[in-house]
Amino acid sequence: MNAVTPKRFTIAEYHRLIELGFLTEANHIELIRGELIQMTAKGTPHTVCSSILCRQLDRLLGDQAVIRGQDPITLPNQSEPEADVVIARGRDEDYLAHHPYPEDILLVIEISDKTLDYDQTTKLSLYAEAGISDYWIVNLPARQLERHSQPYQNAQSKFSYLSKQISLSNQSVAIPGIENALLDLSRLFPEIAGE
Repeated sequence: MNAVTPKRFTIAEYHRLIELGFLTEANHIELIRGELIQMTAKGTPHTVCSSILCRQLDRLLGDQAVIRGQDPITLPNQSEPEADVVIARGRDEDYLAHHPYPEDILLVIEISDKTLDYDQTTKLSLYAEAGISDYWIVNLPARQLERHSQPYQNAQSKFSYLSKQISLSNQSVAIPGIENALLDLSRLFPEIAGE
């Protein structure tokens, strides 16, 4: 009896599907551990938070780092996720030949409402396995920031982070790898008019 197994794609095969036009931006697909994953549509709170976050980071960081919004990063575990925000070393032009690799990345941020469980499990493990030193989850339902650092592999070969810190919406936090850059979290969790 033959076992049914899914077709897993390499990053090169995934890029070829894009080049040939089989996958477009309209498909909202990302490659996670060789599988093509349909990304969840973003709601209004997610979109507003993303816009505010990118604008704040741009003001804080200027030309000190590259800020990428919902653009791919290339990970060694046959993954090319499109995180909500990535802060990478260098200049934008440094990534003409390839997307940022783990060693280029200072911080990955996912903004989570409908995808909270996925971001706290699958994405967290994916980024830890790739050696991403700092991973943040903007937890919209709880109105807090989850800051994960120090990736590790446990005795059962599972990947996670040793440190998890919670910051509340009335706090400011330092951006890893950037001196004197404090992110005001109160701006990320705006109140809906009438609340």
